Amino acid sequence: MAKSSATLDWCIVRLGEDHNWWVDEVSDPVRWDVDGLSIIDPRQMAHLIELVEPLRDYGFDQDIMEAAFIAFRIEKEAGEQRVRLKRVKDSFFESEEKLFALADILDEENGPYADLLDHLTRCRVKMLNDIFDFESKLTVDEVEDEIREDQNTSFIEGKAIHTFDELSAILDYVPAGWETEEGEERASKGDEDIDDEDLPELDEEDEKSLEGDATLKWDEDDEDKDDDEDGAKKKSGDDDDDEDEDSDDEKSKDDDDEEDEKPKAKRKKR
Repeated sequence: MAKSSATLDWCIVRLGEDHNWWVDEVSDPVRWDVDGLSIIDPRQMAHLIELVEPLRDYGFDQDIMEAAFIAFRIEKEAGEQRVRLKRVKDSFFESEEKLFALADILDEENGPYADLLDHLTRCRVKMLNDIFDFESKLTVDEVEDEIREDQNTSFIEGKAIHTFDELSAILDYVPAGWETEEGEERASKGDEDIDDEDLPELDEEDEKSLEGDATLKWDEDDEDKDDDEDGAKKKSGDDDDDEDEDSDDEKSKDDDDEEDEKPKAKRKKR
């Protein structure tokens, strides 16, 4: 599909307070209105590519996404928090260069970017219906209505919707009440259901620190402590008995010594 904006050769973008990039100037100001015009940076594009990977099993067409954006690379700095971008023809999925992506929105209703939004929504709905056991199948209209309602709120507040946020709303969409199902199921596991793989691994330093923590003693340790105390008491008692026996022996010996020391009675002479 040929790009509809052949004369758009360069643009100047700025980093906004929301840490997103926005377009300030373009080489084709006649057809492109830069008011609220956003552009996806390389980091965000890489994240979007990761999000669409699971959709390949549900009919995702890479070419539709490629056609929806105009690729740019950084040409030079253009002031504080501003850079000038040069248009290129590289593929977002195949190029190793860090590319910015400007959505082709010249025809907002039937253009390539509008086709992408519809395509991603349909793929996402197929995936959700396959993953979750809904009482009734989720429809594209339901998803679009819910997302559009959130967008209208932003419009009323005078906020421009960034392209990255618009796409993320589709690719991350989960019906209310289902987004935490996996977390709740995991939290409801009993102790007997917890496998070793559910427990975090500890490195050697952590294990040593835990071993030395007196607050992490188990009942078994307390029992061992009680046994040690009983053994100590018993030993102490045996020592006392030995001391008593020694005392008795010494007393008996002393008595014998006293008897030996007593003067013997003299025999009468006849």
